[in-house]
Amino acid sequence: MNTAAQNFKIQKYIAVLSVLLFLVKLWAWYMTHSVAILTDALESIVNVVAGFIGLYSLYISAKPSDKDHPYGHGKVEFITAAVEGLLIALAGIFVIREAVLNIYLPHTYHQLDKGIYLIGGTAVVNYFAGWVCVKNGTQNNSLALVSGGKHLMADTYMTSGIIVGLILLYVTGITWVDSAVAILFAVLIMFTGYKIIRSSVAGMMDEADEDMIREMVEVLNKYRKLNWIDLHNLRIIKYGAMIHIDCHLTVPWYFNVHEAHREIDELALLVRSHFGDRVELFVHSDGCLDFSCAICEKLDCEVRQMPFAKKLEWNIHNIASNTKHRINTH
Repeated sequence: MNTAAQNFKIQKYIAVLSVLLFLVKLWAWYMTHSVAILTDALESIVNVVAGFIGLYSLYISAKPSDKDHPYGHGKVEFITAAVEGLLIALAGIFVIREAVLNIYLPHTYHQLDKGIYLIGGTAVVNYFAGWVCVKNGTQNNSLALVSGGKHLMADTYMTSGIIVGLILLYVTGITWVDSAVAILFAVLIMFTGYKIIRSSVAGMMDEADEDMIREMVEVLNKYRKLNWIDLHNLRIIKYGAMIHIDCHLTVPWYFNVHEAHREIDELALLVRSHFGDRVELFVHSDGCLDFSCAICEKLDCEVRQMPFAKKLEWNIHNIASNTKHRINTH
């Protein structure tokens, strides 16, 4: 099963699970008449909506590239993740509102012990489902799956806070305790929503992924070939689970088209061996110039114009430069 199909299958289970957990929380509220549990149940509506939004985004992003979308449909994951992050933040605001109202207009509670058991069970299931989403989403580079998993885990934190408040309420009878704890955890899930939105906007704006570039540079430096005189103008763009890479590779100027293309094939093979099929690589070949001799380690070159001076180590800064590298030999 490919990664796209695996992501879609996991999200399908998550969407169904979110509906079941929502119904359990509604039942817990019906039994206890607890506004804190009602708040948790209403927040679960966000889980249901987000679950089906995530399912739709994975369905769209798995579509192959076409004439209108030559780089595929993966960008939709950034959009849906942003919506989900916004829903998380709004849920946190709603929780705070309900908690404050409960301080001034406290409710009468019933069967709190049974409600605590039911809500506690949903918290355990939610956290495990979120962990599965984050783990698989990280492995398969699916922002939609990762953000959905973080949402479920954030929901667990809030539910845990509500459980603590209900236990204290059950033991002490102090009605404002559950509201205070709910407000604390609402702030936590609002921060989680902000981080998801921030990550989504960065993807939509094609913000440079420095961790990815740094990892790429380490691999290229370690397995660099003599004919790879220079590498520059490297760009990495994420399209959901897919990663598109553009770069310029400088090879000896006297190479014919087939020889230059062979070097490009070796570079592409190296990248795929370390980053898998999720990487789409486009390489433009350049011929070396006179000043390239100073950084070229191909010492048996018969047309060398100047002696080798210094090996140029590639890093995340110079590999992004849009010009061939040179060093001052004077």
